[in-house]
Amino acid sequence: MKKKFVSLMMVGAMTAALVAGCGSTGGNTNSGAANSGAANSQAANSGASTGKVEEVSLTVMTPAEDDAWVRQESAAFEKEHPEYKITWNYLQTSEADAKDVILKDPTAISQCGDVYMFANDQLTSLVKANAIAKLGGSTADAVKADNGAAMVASVTYQDSIYAIPYTSNTWFMFYDKSVFSDSDVKSLDTMLSKGRVAMDITNGWYFPAFYAGNGCTFYGDGTDESGKIDFSGDKAANVTKAIVGLVANKNFVVASPEDSIGQLTDSDASKKISAFMGGSWNTKDVKEKLGDNMGCAALPTVKVDGKDVQMKAFAGSKALGVNPNSKNQKAAVALAAFLGSEKAQLDHFTMRQIPPTNTKVASSADVQKDLACAAQAAVASNTSILQPAFGMDSWWDAATNFAKAIISGEVTEANAAEKTAAFNETINSSIVK
Repeated sequence: MKKKFVSLMMVGAMTAALVAGCGSTGGNTNSGAANSGAANSQAANSGASTGKVEEVSLTVMTPAEDDAWVRQESAAFEKEHPEYKITWNYLQTSEADAKDVILKDPTAISQCGDVYMFANDQLTSLVKANAIAKLGGSTADAVKADNGAAMVASVTYQDSIYAIPYTSNTWFMFYDKSVFSDSDVKSLDTMLSKGRVAMDITNGWYFPAFYAGNGCTFYGDGTDESGKIDFSGDKAANVTKAIVGLVANKNFVVASPEDSIGQLTDSDASKKISAFMGGSWNTKDVKEKLGDNMGCAALPTVKVDGKDVQMKAFAGSKALGVNPNSKNQKAAVALAAFLGSEKAQLDHFTMRQIPPTNTKVASSADVQKDLACAAQAAVASNTSILQPAFGMDSWWDAATNFAKAIISGEVTEANAAEKTAAFNETINSSIVK
């Protein structure tokens, strides 16, 4: 994963065909969508009990690779909602391209859908364009109850929930089970005493994991546009000192996931890498190298100022949004909730091995058997922070340069406090929100 979330090679993210369509502004029916979210279950019961059937049309915009899953779940949704006679339409656009299609004209439902799937870094733009409905009632309550904090934050804007996450976008650790035990991989320091561990700290997507674990923050919980990136004081300086120590350790290797994979089976012990930080897109290649010795785990702890600190990865989500211009708002909200439900996420995993955000599905036996999905789900639920969808322009290059300064020896334990304070000023000096 390169710098920006939109690179979305992460988690498979983000292949696909762009459909022509959409653009300027949308009607603001947020309050109606919020209220309809609360009424979903009542609506279903009312229709079934009165025998009244409402004819509605629903258009769903989905990535091409998820078309079969969406059609399967649509049929299941209609069966569970006899109060609707539904005419279905399907569009194909990747989550990465969703915003570009929708913002051409959010009112053109035939071009961008009543319900659509998108990458959460697009949320702010969609809200400001009145192109996504605010969710409320039981729908919003379910998002909070069914997902970890970072996933909830990923679909939150100004304290309101606007979408339903269905898969995470983050990274985890691969390791060689012939070198490290399940207990070893809980601590980076323990691992470094037994083998070589690689991590590309020059990549701003991986680098903040050390700092986030020790209390440094990005716009509060990642959603506070009035805030800042906080790498101030001892909480950050002590992490910098810890990283200085890591890069001095011969068993800590600065390398990309791709380069690390190439050294997993190196016959030269001095070059062999036995663990690295990467993502689900690396799974196939790692499996080919390690076979049954492939292990996957959530992030380990690292020693900072003598204490074990839990590393925390940047995370985002792919989510389901409802178009506020939908003429069938109640049905659209109900469908989005259904597609993000426990059952639908389990079906999604079964069909395409898509890591779920729903915590019950993530802890299920089926998901736990898939090492990579289980590790990614664990990170999303327990060891991650939200990657903000705004104000990050000043971060990426500054993070790369600071990491390189540590590696080169320009930053030392002696000047860590001074250099980290200067770094903090840099990453907040030209914030573009």
